[in-house]
Amino acid sequence: MSLLKINGLTHQFGGLTAVSDFSTEFHGNELMGLIGPNGAGKTTVFNIISGFYKPTEGKIMFKGHSISGMKPHSVTSLGVARTFQNIRLWHDMSLLDNILISQHYNLGYNLFDLFVRNRRYMDNEKRMKSIAIKLLEQLDLVQFIDEQPKNLPYGIQRKIEIARALSVKPSLLLLDEPAAGLNSSDVQELIKLIRWIHKEFDIAIWMIEHQMAVVMSLCSWIQVIDFGKTIAQGTPEEIQNNPAVIKAYLGDDKI
Repeated sequence: MSLLKINGLTHQFGGLTAVSDFSTEFHGNELMGLIGPNGAGKTTVFNIISGFYKPTEGKIMFKGHSISGMKPHSVTSLGVARTFQNIRLWHDMSLLDNILISQHYNLGYNLFDLFVRNRRYMDNEKRMKSIAIKLLEQLDLVQFIDEQPKNLPYGIQRKIEIARALSVKPSLLLLDEPAAGLNSSDVQELIKLIRWIHKEFDIAIWMIEHQMAVVMSLCSWIQVIDFGKTIAQGTPEEIQNNPAVIKAYLGDDKI
């Protein structure tokens, strides 16, 4: 059984077709890339998978379950987590609370337990805090545990968002332009981090990225879309030398 299988995915905004007949498949814990020019439909694909959009056509299977049109929290509970192009953190909450709040789907207690603060509430709060602290230690973020993200460098904020996604223990991690806004030093650290996460957590990673150095150094398989349609897929070397890809990015396949 495939981890993720997408067949004939199409999404329209009124008369505009953002994604057309898109298909792909994750057989296991691959690290794959999804690239294309601005407006090609890449983030729309991620939004459909994670439940923010309902597809116009097509089928999405994850771990044997159909997740087409499923709500975001339900998709997350099955094991799909994501980050966003623009970092979305709770900037007035501590780093620890940013991680803990992602555990709402796995609280282990009800509203009554919360009000009376009984043993079940206390045990589950302790369990979730222990999980969060361990994750922050793994990602070398524990020194910022009481800081608010707004007071931290942009590169650290990006790392926090990835940590929050990992806190739900996903089988598939969707990274939407993780290198956006990072300087060259931070980009190199990001490459090391993603490579480490892929190995340490043994999960599938699918990333959208405009910085080709990131994609080419990390991904074993790359799919390219333009105007919502797949125009190429293959290894990094095959993609770098594909005339259709060169034309989509540069406008002339002779360049």
